Amino acid sequence: MSTLKQQLKSDVVAHMKAGNKIALTTVRNVLGEIETREKGGKTPIEFNNTQVITLLQKEAAKRRDTAEIYIQAQEQDRAAAEIAEAEVIEAYLSLPLSADEAAGIVERIITGLEAEQGKFSMRQMGSAMKPITAEIAGRFDGKMISEMVRKRLQ
Repeated sequence: MSTLKQQLKSDVVAHMKAGNKIALTTVRNVLGEIETREKGGKTPIEFNNTQVITLLQKEAAKRRDTAEIYIQAQEQDRAAAEIAEAEVIEAYLSLPLSADEAAGIVERIITGLEAEQGKFSMRQMGSAMKPITAEIAGRFDGKMISEMVRKRLQ
């Protein structure tokens, strides 16, 4: 079991004891989503930390999007509840990287790979993305990382 998933499970008990209903409900919902996805395929799988982080990011983004819809519909109470849930979920995510920090990681890794293997081209983008994605792991948007790598390799 991933350490993040264990943390979520132990926090259910902590939130229950503290009487924190919003955090308790949110963490239970996230755990339910994790278990549904683990058991949802042909063969059950066990999520690792990276997969749990990805799911947490999606769940937080979903709640932020829903909050925006509620704000536009003048439903401030519902929007506040969605934002509170998003904040509970985001507390489990690592500190996000700024665009400059992410660009620095991309540059450092690609420079290191080029020092070992020679100049990289667009054909080797996958070889560059693998270590970059492993290091950034859920702390920055994957599409933006892909764009940074693409610009760097051109």
